[in-house]
Amino acid sequence: MLTHEGKIKKLTVLAMMIALDFVLSPLLRIEGMAPMSSVVNIIGAVLMGPFYATAMAFICGLLRMTLLSIPPLALTGAVFGAAFAGMFYRMGQKVSFALFGEMVGTGIVGSLLSYPVMVWFTGSHNQLFWFVYTPRFMGATLIGGLMAYGLLNRLQKISVFQKTQQLFTKRGDLINEQF
Repeated sequence: MLTHEGKIKKLTVLAMMIALDFVLSPLLRIEGMAPMSSVVNIIGAVLMGPFYATAMAFICGLLRMTLLSIPPLALTGAVFGAAFAGMFYRMGQKVSFALFGEMVGTGIVGSLLSYPVMVWFTGSHNQLFWFVYTPRFMGATLIGGLMAYGLLNRLQKISVFQKTQQLFTKRGDLINEQF
Protein backbone atom coordinates (compact mmCIF):
# COMPACT_ATOMS: atom_id res chain seq x y z
CA MET A 1 0.00 0.00 0.00
CA LEU A 2 1.27 3.45 -0.88
CA THR A 3 2.04 5.63 2.13
CA HIS A 4 0.78 9.15 2.62
CA GLU A 5 4.31 10.37 1.87
CA GLY A 6 4.35 8.35 -1.37
CA LYS A 7 1.05 9.91 -2.48
CA ILE A 8 2.40 13.40 -1.79
CA LYS A 9 5.53 12.59 -3.83
CA LYS A 10 3.37 11.45 -6.75
CA LEU A 11 1.24 14.60 -6.63
CA THR A 12 4.37 16.75 -6.40
CA VAL A 13 5.88 15.13 -9.48
CA LEU A 14 2.55 15.50 -11.29
CA ALA A 15 2.37 19.20 -10.37
CA MET A 16 5.95 19.75 -11.57
CA MET A 17 5.22 18.01 -14.88
CA ILE A 18 2.08 20.14 -15.35
CA ALA A 19 4.13 23.28 -14.70
CA LEU A 20 6.84 22.13 -17.16
CA ASP A 21 4.23 21.36 -19.80
CA PHE A 22 2.51 24.72 -19.34
CA VAL A 23 5.75 26.72 -19.48
CA LEU A 24 7.45 24.77 -22.28
CA SER A 25 4.53 24.21 -24.66
CA PRO A 26 4.44 27.81 -25.97
CA LEU A 27 8.12 27.47 -26.95
CA LEU A 28 8.66 26.40 -30.56
CA ARG A 29 4.92 26.80 -31.09
CA ILE A 30 3.75 27.17 -34.67
CA GLU A 31 0.04 27.62 -35.29
CA GLY A 32 -1.50 24.17 -34.88
CA MET A 33 1.82 22.61 -33.83
CA ALA A 34 3.10 22.29 -30.27
CA PRO A 35 6.12 19.97 -30.36
CA MET A 36 7.13 20.75 -26.77
CA SER A 37 3.78 19.39 -25.63
CA SER A 38 4.70 16.08 -27.28
CA VAL A 39 8.10 16.14 -25.55
CA VAL A 40 6.49 16.54 -22.13
CA ASN A 41 3.72 14.02 -22.94
CA ILE A 42 6.26 11.34 -23.82
CA ILE A 43 8.50 12.06 -20.84
CA GLY A 44 5.44 12.12 -18.58
CA ALA A 45 4.18 8.82 -20.01
CA VAL A 46 7.54 7.11 -19.45
CA LEU A 47 7.98 8.65 -16.01
CA MET A 48 4.44 8.45 -14.58
CA GLY A 49 2.45 6.01 -16.71
CA PRO A 50 -0.80 6.50 -18.63
CA PHE A 51 -3.10 7.69 -15.83
CA TYR A 52 -0.90 10.49 -14.50
CA ALA A 53 0.35 11.48 -17.97
CA THR A 54 -3.25 11.84 -19.15
CA ALA A 55 -4.15 13.86 -16.04
CA MET A 56 -1.11 16.07 -16.69
CA ALA A 57 -2.12 16.68 -20.31
CA PHE A 58 -5.77 17.34 -19.39
CA ILE A 59 -4.97 19.83 -16.62
CA CYS A 60 -2.34 21.58 -18.72
CA GLY A 61 -4.77 21.77 -21.65
CA LEU A 62 -7.39 23.39 -19.42
CA LEU A 63 -4.78 25.86 -18.12
CA ARG A 64 -3.70 26.73 -21.68
CA MET A 65 -7.31 27.24 -22.76
CA THR A 66 -8.13 29.36 -19.70
CA LEU A 67 -4.96 31.41 -19.27
CA LEU A 68 -3.47 31.52 -22.78
CA SER A 69 -6.70 31.58 -24.84
CA ILE A 70 -5.67 28.47 -26.80
CA PRO A 71 -8.64 26.79 -28.55
CA PRO A 72 -9.82 23.29 -27.54
CA LEU A 73 -7.04 21.83 -29.69
CA ALA A 74 -5.01 22.06 -26.48
CA LEU A 75 -7.11 19.17 -25.16
CA THR A 76 -7.85 17.08 -28.23
CA GLY A 77 -4.20 16.94 -29.24
CA ALA A 78 -2.43 16.41 -25.95
CA VAL A 79 -4.76 14.19 -23.93
CA PHE A 80 -4.96 11.31 -26.41
CA GLY A 81 -1.23 11.49 -27.08
CA ALA A 82 -0.37 11.23 -23.39
CA ALA A 83 -2.82 8.38 -22.84
CA PHE A 84 -1.63 6.34 -25.82
CA ALA A 85 2.05 7.06 -25.09
CA GLY A 86 1.59 5.81 -21.53
CA MET A 87 -0.36 2.70 -22.58
CA PHE A 88 2.09 1.79 -25.35
CA TYR A 89 5.09 2.36 -23.06
CA ARG A 90 3.51 0.16 -20.41
CA MET A 91 3.01 -2.60 -23.01
CA GLY A 92 6.52 -2.51 -24.47
CA GLN A 93 8.69 -0.86 -21.80
CA LYS A 94 10.65 0.99 -24.53
CA VAL A 95 10.76 4.67 -25.37
CA SER A 96 10.02 3.83 -29.01
CA PHE A 97 6.66 2.40 -27.90
CA ALA A 98 5.85 5.69 -26.13
CA LEU A 99 6.80 7.63 -29.27
CA PHE A 100 4.54 5.44 -31.37
CA GLY A 101 1.72 5.89 -28.86
CA GLU A 102 2.12 9.67 -29.00
CA MET A 103 2.01 9.56 -32.80
CA VAL A 104 -1.15 7.45 -32.79
CA GLY A 105 -2.82 9.40 -29.98
CA THR A 106 -1.97 12.95 -31.02
CA GLY A 107 -1.15 12.57 -34.70
CA ILE A 108 -4.11 10.42 -35.69
CA VAL A 109 -6.79 10.16 -32.99
CA GLY A 110 -6.34 13.70 -31.62
CA SER A 111 -6.17 15.29 -35.05
CA LEU A 112 -9.30 13.52 -36.28
CA LEU A 113 -11.27 14.36 -33.13
CA SER A 114 -10.20 18.00 -33.43
CA TYR A 115 -12.36 18.50 -36.51
CA PRO A 116 -15.78 18.05 -34.86
CA VAL A 117 -14.60 19.87 -31.74
CA MET A 118 -13.49 22.91 -33.74
CA VAL A 119 -16.70 22.86 -35.84
CA TRP A 120 -18.64 22.96 -32.56
CA PHE A 121 -16.30 25.59 -31.07
CA THR A 122 -16.35 27.93 -34.07
CA GLY A 123 -19.86 27.10 -35.29
CA SER A 124 -18.56 26.98 -38.85
CA HIS A 125 -17.75 24.26 -41.38
CA ASN A 126 -15.87 26.72 -43.61
CA GLN A 127 -12.35 25.62 -44.50
CA LEU A 128 -12.50 22.64 -42.17
CA PHE A 129 -12.26 19.03 -43.24
CA TRP A 130 -11.50 15.83 -41.36
CA PHE A 131 -7.75 15.69 -42.03
CA VAL A 132 -7.04 19.42 -41.70
CA TYR A 133 -5.11 18.98 -38.42
CA THR A 134 -3.38 15.68 -39.19
CA PRO A 135 -0.28 17.03 -41.01
CA ARG A 136 0.38 19.64 -38.32
CA PHE A 137 -0.23 17.28 -35.42
CA MET A 138 1.96 14.59 -37.01
CA GLY A 139 4.70 17.13 -37.70
CA ALA A 140 4.67 18.38 -34.13
CA THR A 141 4.64 14.81 -32.83
CA LEU A 142 7.64 13.83 -34.96
CA ILE A 143 9.64 16.89 -33.88
CA GLY A 144 8.67 16.47 -30.22
CA GLY A 145 9.17 12.71 -30.35
CA LEU A 146 12.75 13.04 -31.58
CA MET A 147 13.51 15.58 -28.87
CA ALA A 148 11.92 13.37 -26.19
CA TYR A 149 13.83 10.33 -27.43
CA GLY A 150 17.13 12.16 -27.03
CA LEU A 151 16.21 13.47 -23.59
CA LEU A 152 14.92 10.14 -22.33
CA ASN A 153 18.07 8.34 -23.42
CA ARG A 154 19.90 10.56 -20.94
CA LEU A 155 17.21 10.79 -18.25
CA GLN A 156 16.79 7.02 -17.92
CA LYS A 157 20.43 6.75 -16.83
CA ILE A 158 19.92 9.14 -13.90
CA SER A 159 19.10 7.47 -10.59
CA VAL A 160 16.59 10.13 -9.48
CA PHE A 161 14.61 9.60 -12.69
CA GLN A 162 14.68 5.83 -12.15
CA LYS A 163 13.51 6.15 -8.54
CA THR A 164 10.75 8.55 -9.54
CA GLN A 165 9.66 6.17 -12.28
CA GLN A 166 9.54 3.33 -9.73
CA LEU A 167 7.33 5.48 -7.52
CA PHE A 168 4.62 5.31 -10.20
CA THR A 169 4.81 1.55 -10.75
CA LYS A 170 3.24 -1.10 -8.57
CA ARG A 171 6.73 -2.24 -7.63
CA GLY A 172 7.45 1.34 -6.66
CA ASP A 173 5.04 1.14 -3.75
CA LEU A 174 7.59 -1.05 -1.98
CA ILE A 175 10.61 0.98 -3.04
CA ASN A 176 9.34 4.52 -2.35
CA GLU A 177 10.61 4.45 1.21
CA GLN A 178 14.17 4.75 -0.16
CA PHE A 179 13.32 7.73 -2.40
